[in-house]
Amino acid sequence: MSQGTGKVVELDVREDIKNKLEPFQKIMNAVKDLKESGDTFILHAPFKPTPLLGVLKAKGFSNNPEQIAEDHWKVTFVKK
Repeated sequence: MSQGTGKVVELDVREDIKNKLEPFQKIMNAVKDLKESGDTFILHAPFKPTPLLGVLKAKGFSNNPEQIAEDHWKVTFVKK
């Protein structure tokens, strides 16, 4: 899957989750300016963020989850 030509925002929430902090608001703030087709949001998380996939799909993002290590998932969301 090739990346779009729009904005790219990358966010790593592994530290937050390790410290028992809920990263949902941080994630929503990160994606709020991604409105153009091709804008890309890359999330690094310690597990596959299944609920988030649905939330961002409803906002018009496709997703491509990749497991990089046992405790590292990289999910690339692209605005359609």
